[in-house]
Amino acid sequence: MATADQVKALVRSHADGDDGHFYAVAMQVAARAAKSGQSRFAQELRELVDAAKSSSQQTGRQLRPVPVTQPRGDLAGLLAVSYPDQRLGDLVVESSVRTSLDRVLTEQRQQDRLLAYGFEPVRSLLLIGPSGTGKTMSASVLAGELHLPLFLIRLESVITKFMGETSAKLRLIFDAAEETRGVYFFDEVDALAGERSTTNDVGEIRRVLNSFLQFLEQHRAASILVAATNHPQLLDRAIFRRFGVVVEYTLPTPEQARAVIRNRLASVNTRGLNWKRIGEASDGLSHSELTIACEQAAKQTILSKAPRVTTEVLLASLGDRRHSGIV
Repeated sequence: MATADQVKALVRSHADGDDGHFYAVAMQVAARAAKSGQSRFAQELRELVDAAKSSSQQTGRQLRPVPVTQPRGDLAGLLAVSYPDQRLGDLVVESSVRTSLDRVLTEQRQQDRLLAYGFEPVRSLLLIGPSGTGKTMSASVLAGELHLPLFLIRLESVITKFMGETSAKLRLIFDAAEETRGVYFFDEVDALAGERSTTNDVGEIRRVLNSFLQFLEQHRAASILVAATNHPQLLDRAIFRRFGVVVEYTLPTPEQARAVIRNRLASVNTRGLNWKRIGEASDGLSHSELTIACEQAAKQTILSKAPRVTTEVLLASLGDRRHSGIV
Protein backbone atom coordinates (compact mmCIF):
# COMPACT_ATOMS: atom_id res chain seq x y z
CA MET A 1 0.00 0.00 0.00
CA ALA A 2 0.97 3.64 -0.42
CA THR A 3 2.94 5.31 2.33
CA ALA A 4 1.74 8.52 3.97
CA ASP A 5 4.33 10.52 2.01
CA GLN A 6 3.19 8.99 -1.27
CA VAL A 7 -0.46 9.84 -0.54
CA LYS A 8 0.52 13.44 0.21
CA ALA A 9 2.62 13.57 -2.97
CA LEU A 10 -0.33 12.31 -5.02
CA VAL A 11 -2.64 14.98 -3.63
CA ARG A 12 -0.02 17.70 -4.03
CA SER A 13 0.82 16.82 -7.64
CA HIS A 14 -2.89 16.62 -8.51
CA ALA A 15 -3.48 20.06 -7.01
CA ASP A 16 -0.51 21.46 -8.96
CA GLY A 17 -1.74 19.93 -12.21
CA ASP A 18 1.56 18.04 -12.46
CA ASP A 19 0.47 14.87 -14.25
CA GLY A 20 4.03 13.62 -14.72
CA HIS A 21 4.78 13.61 -11.01
CA PHE A 22 1.34 12.17 -10.21
CA TYR A 23 1.97 9.21 -12.53
CA ALA A 24 5.50 8.78 -11.17
CA VAL A 25 4.26 8.48 -7.58
CA ALA A 26 1.51 6.09 -8.70
CA MET A 27 4.18 3.90 -10.30
CA GLN A 28 6.10 4.00 -7.02
CA VAL A 29 3.00 2.72 -5.25
CA ALA A 30 2.68 -0.06 -7.85
CA ALA A 31 6.32 -1.08 -7.37
CA ARG A 32 5.87 -1.14 -3.58
CA ALA A 33 2.73 -3.25 -3.93
CA ALA A 34 4.50 -5.73 -6.22
CA LYS A 35 7.32 -6.16 -3.70
CA SER A 36 4.81 -6.88 -0.93
CA GLY A 37 3.10 -9.62 -2.96
CA GLN A 38 0.13 -7.61 -4.26
CA SER A 39 0.98 -8.37 -7.87
CA ARG A 40 -2.58 -8.13 -9.20
CA PHE A 41 -3.15 -4.69 -7.66
CA ALA A 42 0.26 -3.56 -8.94
CA GLN A 43 -0.54 -4.66 -12.48
CA GLU A 44 -3.97 -2.99 -12.44
CA LEU A 45 -2.44 0.25 -11.18
CA ARG A 46 0.22 0.20 -13.91
CA GLU A 47 -2.49 -0.34 -16.54
CA LEU A 48 -4.50 2.58 -15.16
CA VAL A 49 -1.45 4.84 -15.32
CA ASP A 50 -0.67 3.78 -18.91
CA ALA A 51 -4.28 4.41 -19.94
CA ALA A 52 -4.32 7.83 -18.27
CA LYS A 53 -1.05 8.81 -19.97
CA SER A 54 -2.39 7.75 -23.34
CA SER A 55 -5.57 9.75 -22.81
CA SER A 56 -3.58 12.84 -21.81
CA GLN A 57 -1.41 12.61 -24.92
CA GLN A 58 -4.43 12.29 -27.18
CA THR A 59 -6.08 15.37 -25.73
CA GLY A 60 -2.84 17.35 -26.03
CA ARG A 61 -2.39 18.03 -22.32
CA GLN A 62 1.06 19.28 -21.34
CA LEU A 63 3.02 19.19 -18.11
CA ARG A 64 2.78 22.77 -16.90
CA PRO A 65 2.61 24.31 -13.44
CA VAL A 66 -0.36 26.15 -12.08
CA PRO A 67 0.38 29.78 -13.00
CA VAL A 68 1.74 31.83 -10.11
CA THR A 69 1.55 35.53 -10.91
CA GLN A 70 3.40 36.71 -7.82
CA PRO A 71 4.29 35.27 -4.40
CA ARG A 72 2.02 36.64 -1.70
CA GLY A 73 2.09 37.19 2.03
CA ASP A 74 5.40 36.54 3.77
CA LEU A 75 6.88 35.21 0.52
CA ALA A 76 6.32 38.45 -1.38
CA GLY A 77 9.57 39.98 -0.16
CA LEU A 78 11.56 36.75 -0.40
CA LEU A 79 10.87 35.57 -3.95
CA ALA A 80 10.73 37.21 -7.37
CA VAL A 81 9.06 35.12 -10.07
CA SER A 82 9.52 35.09 -13.84
CA TYR A 83 8.62 32.74 -16.69
CA PRO A 84 11.75 32.42 -18.89
CA ASP A 85 11.61 31.23 -22.48
CA GLN A 86 15.34 30.50 -22.90
CA ARG A 87 16.36 27.13 -24.33
CA LEU A 88 19.50 25.03 -24.04
CA GLY A 89 20.46 26.01 -27.57
CA ASP A 90 20.69 29.66 -26.48
CA LEU A 91 23.47 28.85 -24.02
CA VAL A 92 27.10 29.04 -25.18
CA VAL A 93 29.09 27.00 -22.65
CA GLU A 94 31.61 24.17 -22.50
CA SER A 95 30.42 20.72 -23.53
CA SER A 96 30.77 19.45 -19.95
CA VAL A 97 28.34 22.12 -18.71
CA ARG A 98 25.87 21.38 -21.49
CA THR A 99 26.11 17.65 -20.74
CA SER A 100 25.34 18.25 -17.05
CA LEU A 101 22.34 20.44 -17.81
CA ASP A 102 21.06 18.00 -20.43
CA ARG A 103 21.31 15.19 -17.88
CA VAL A 104 19.18 17.14 -15.41
CA LEU A 105 16.59 17.91 -18.08
CA THR A 106 16.44 14.27 -19.20
CA GLU A 107 15.98 13.00 -15.64
CA GLN A 108 13.26 15.58 -14.97
CA ARG A 109 11.38 14.75 -18.16
CA GLN A 110 11.57 11.02 -17.55
CA GLN A 111 11.32 11.00 -13.78
CA ASP A 112 8.41 8.57 -13.82
CA ARG A 113 10.67 5.88 -15.29
CA LEU A 114 13.34 6.51 -12.65
CA LEU A 115 10.86 6.57 -9.77
CA ALA A 116 9.32 3.31 -10.94
CA TYR A 117 12.69 1.67 -10.27
CA GLY A 118 13.22 3.45 -6.97
CA PHE A 119 15.60 6.19 -8.21
CA GLU A 120 15.20 9.93 -7.71
CA PRO A 121 15.83 12.48 -10.49
CA VAL A 122 18.38 15.22 -9.86
CA ARG A 123 16.62 18.05 -8.00
CA SER A 124 19.51 20.29 -6.93
CA LEU A 125 22.44 21.90 -8.73
CA LEU A 126 25.39 23.97 -7.52
CA LEU A 127 26.85 26.25 -10.21
CA ILE A 128 30.35 27.62 -9.60
CA GLY A 129 32.60 29.85 -11.67
CA PRO A 130 33.54 33.44 -12.56
CA SER A 131 30.93 36.16 -12.87
CA GLY A 132 29.19 36.44 -16.22
CA THR A 133 29.88 32.90 -17.45
CA GLY A 134 26.27 31.70 -17.76
CA LYS A 135 25.22 30.51 -14.32
CA THR A 136 22.12 32.72 -14.04
CA MET A 137 21.14 32.00 -17.63
CA SER A 138 21.46 28.27 -16.92
CA ALA A 139 18.80 28.57 -14.21
CA SER A 140 16.58 30.37 -16.74
CA VAL A 141 17.25 27.64 -19.32
CA LEU A 142 16.20 24.90 -16.89
CA ALA A 143 12.96 26.77 -16.16
CA GLY A 144 12.34 27.51 -19.83
CA GLU A 145 13.00 23.97 -21.02
CA LEU A 146 10.72 22.46 -18.34
CA HIS A 147 8.02 25.16 -18.66
CA LEU A 148 8.41 26.05 -14.99
CA PRO A 149 8.43 29.40 -13.19
CA LEU A 150 11.80 30.70 -12.05
CA PHE A 151 11.82 31.91 -8.45
CA LEU A 152 14.77 34.15 -7.57
CA ILE A 153 15.46 34.14 -3.83
CA ARG A 154 16.07 37.66 -2.53
CA LEU A 155 18.93 36.94 -0.14
CA GLU A 156 19.02 40.56 1.02
CA SER A 157 15.55 39.96 2.47
CA VAL A 158 16.27 36.47 3.76
CA ILE A 159 19.39 37.32 5.76
CA THR A 160 18.64 39.48 8.79
CA LYS A 161 20.40 40.44 12.00
CA PHE A 162 17.73 38.92 14.23
CA MET A 163 18.32 35.58 15.90
CA GLY A 164 16.42 32.76 14.22
CA GLU A 165 14.62 34.94 11.67
CA THR A 166 16.83 33.94 8.73
CA SER A 167 16.24 30.24 9.36
CA ALA A 168 12.50 30.85 9.60
CA LYS A 169 12.53 32.63 6.24
CA LEU A 170 14.50 29.78 4.69
CA ARG A 171 11.84 27.38 5.90
CA LEU A 172 9.18 29.48 4.17
CA ILE A 173 11.10 29.22 0.90
CA PHE A 174 11.57 25.46 1.13
CA ASP A 175 7.90 25.04 2.04
CA ALA A 176 7.02 27.08 -1.06
CA ALA A 177 9.24 24.80 -3.16
CA GLU A 178 7.26 21.86 -1.86
CA GLU A 179 3.90 23.45 -2.61
CA THR A 180 4.62 25.08 -5.99
CA ARG A 181 6.81 23.31 -8.52
CA GLY A 182 9.43 25.56 -10.07
CA VAL A 183 13.13 26.35 -10.32
CA TYR A 184 14.29 28.11 -7.12
CA PHE A 185 17.50 30.08 -7.66
CA PHE A 186 19.86 31.00 -4.80
CA ASP A 187 22.36 33.41 -6.38
CA GLU A 188 25.54 34.29 -4.45
CA VAL A 189 24.82 31.39 -2.13
CA ASP A 190 28.14 31.91 -0.30
CA ALA A 191 26.25 34.53 1.74
CA LEU A 192 24.30 31.63 3.25
CA ALA A 193 26.82 28.82 3.07
CA GLY A 194 30.17 30.32 4.03
CA GLU A 195 32.85 28.20 5.66
CA ARG A 196 32.00 27.54 9.31
CA SER A 197 35.60 27.66 10.49
CA THR A 198 36.29 31.25 9.42
CA THR A 199 37.78 33.37 12.21
CA ASN A 200 35.09 36.06 12.06
CA ASP A 201 32.26 33.58 12.20
CA VAL A 202 29.51 33.99 14.79
CA GLY A 203 27.03 31.56 16.26
CA GLU A 204 24.06 32.84 14.28
CA ILE A 205 25.85 32.36 10.95
CA ARG A 206 26.67 28.78 11.89
CA ARG A 207 23.03 28.17 12.78
CA VAL A 208 21.87 29.61 9.44
CA LEU A 209 24.28 27.36 7.56
CA ASN A 210 23.20 24.31 9.55
CA SER A 211 19.55 25.11 8.80
CA PHE A 212 20.30 25.54 5.10
CA LEU A 213 22.18 22.24 5.00
CA GLN A 214 19.31 20.50 6.76
CA PHE A 215 16.70 21.91 4.37
CA LEU A 216 18.79 20.82 1.39
CA GLU A 217 19.19 17.35 2.85
CA GLN A 218 15.43 17.00 3.35
CA HIS A 219 14.47 18.37 -0.08
CA ARG A 220 12.35 15.75 -1.85
CA ALA A 221 9.84 18.01 -3.62
CA ALA A 222 9.39 18.13 -7.39
CA SER A 223 10.96 21.59 -7.55
CA ILE A 224 14.55 22.12 -8.69
CA LEU A 225 16.95 24.00 -6.40
CA VAL A 226 19.78 25.88 -8.12
CA ALA A 227 22.52 27.69 -6.20
CA ALA A 228 25.32 29.74 -7.75
CA THR A 229 28.49 31.39 -6.53
CA ASN A 230 31.44 33.24 -8.02
CA HIS A 231 33.55 32.26 -4.98
CA PRO A 232 33.40 28.49 -4.38
CA GLN A 233 36.44 28.72 -2.10
CA LEU A 234 34.27 30.55 0.43
CA LEU A 235 31.70 27.75 0.66
CA ASP A 236 31.60 25.33 3.55
CA ARG A 237 32.75 21.96 2.25
CA ALA A 238 29.58 20.27 3.47
CA ILE A 239 27.50 22.25 0.97
CA PHE A 240 28.98 20.39 -2.00
CA ARG A 241 27.63 17.07 -0.72
CA ARG A 242 24.08 18.41 -0.51
CA PHE A 243 23.73 19.05 -4.25
CA GLY A 244 23.02 16.33 -6.78
CA VAL A 245 25.15 17.98 -9.47
CA VAL A 246 28.03 20.47 -9.22
CA VAL A 247 28.68 22.33 -12.49
CA GLU A 248 31.84 24.36 -13.03
CA TYR A 249 31.79 27.32 -15.43
CA THR A 250 34.83 28.94 -17.04
CA LEU A 251 35.57 31.97 -19.17
CA PRO A 252 34.76 31.32 -22.84
CA THR A 253 37.28 29.74 -25.18
CA PRO A 254 38.06 31.61 -28.44
CA GLU A 255 35.50 29.43 -30.25
CA GLN A 256 32.85 30.11 -27.62
CA ALA A 257 33.60 33.84 -27.64
CA ARG A 258 33.09 33.88 -31.40
CA ALA A 259 29.79 32.00 -31.01
CA VAL A 260 28.58 34.50 -28.38
CA ILE A 261 29.46 37.43 -30.66
CA ARG A 262 27.82 35.85 -33.71
CA ASN A 263 24.65 35.06 -31.77
CA ARG A 264 24.29 38.56 -30.34
CA LEU A 265 25.01 40.31 -33.65
CA ALA A 266 22.83 37.98 -35.70
CA SER A 267 20.33 40.76 -36.48
CA VAL A 268 22.88 43.14 -37.99
CA ASN A 269 25.36 42.97 -40.87
CA THR A 270 28.77 41.68 -39.70
CA ARG A 271 30.30 40.93 -43.09
CA GLY A 272 34.05 41.51 -43.26
CA LEU A 273 34.87 41.29 -39.55
CA ASN A 274 38.49 40.44 -38.73
CA TRP A 275 37.92 37.50 -36.41
CA LYS A 276 41.59 37.11 -35.52
CA ARG A 277 41.80 40.64 -34.06
CA ILE A 278 38.38 40.24 -32.42
CA GLY A 279 39.47 36.93 -30.87
CA GLU A 280 42.55 38.56 -29.37
CA ALA A 281 40.46 41.42 -27.96
CA SER A 282 37.93 38.95 -26.51
CA ASP A 283 40.47 36.97 -24.52
CA GLY A 284 39.68 37.05 -20.79
CA LEU A 285 36.21 38.57 -21.17
CA SER A 286 33.20 36.71 -19.79
CA HIS A 287 30.09 35.74 -21.72
CA SER A 288 28.14 38.67 -20.30
CA GLU A 289 30.93 41.15 -21.03
CA LEU A 290 31.06 39.97 -24.64
CA THR A 291 27.29 40.34 -24.89
CA ILE A 292 27.36 43.90 -23.52
CA ALA A 293 30.15 44.85 -25.95
CA CYS A 294 28.20 43.43 -28.89
CA GLU A 295 25.07 45.32 -27.89
CA GLN A 296 27.06 48.54 -27.59
CA ALA A 297 28.61 48.06 -31.04
CA ALA A 298 25.29 47.15 -32.64
CA LYS A 299 23.46 50.15 -31.19
CA GLN A 300 26.23 52.51 -32.27
CA THR A 301 26.04 51.08 -35.79
CA ILE A 302 22.25 51.36 -35.98
CA LEU A 303 22.09 54.90 -34.63
CA SER A 304 24.87 56.10 -36.96
CA LYS A 305 23.04 54.48 -39.89
CA ALA A 306 26.19 52.62 -40.89
CA PRO A 307 25.65 49.67 -43.26
CA ARG A 308 27.43 47.13 -41.04
CA VAL A 309 29.26 46.60 -37.77
CA THR A 310 32.94 47.15 -38.43
CA THR A 311 35.92 45.52 -36.78
CA GLU A 312 37.01 48.88 -35.36
CA VAL A 313 33.65 49.58 -33.74
CA LEU A 314 33.49 46.12 -32.18
CA LEU A 315 37.11 46.32 -31.00
CA ALA A 316 36.40 49.66 -29.36
CA SER A 317 33.41 48.20 -27.51
CA LEU A 318 35.44 45.20 -26.37
CA GLY A 319 38.16 47.57 -25.19
CA ASP A 320 35.62 49.57 -23.19
CA ARG A 321 34.60 46.42 -21.33
CA ARG A 322 38.22 45.46 -20.68
CA HIS A 323 39.12 48.88 -19.27
CA SER A 324 35.88 49.45 -17.39
CA GLY A 325 37.39 48.07 -14.21
CA ILE A 326 35.07 45.05 -14.24
CA VAL A 327 37.57 42.78 -16.01
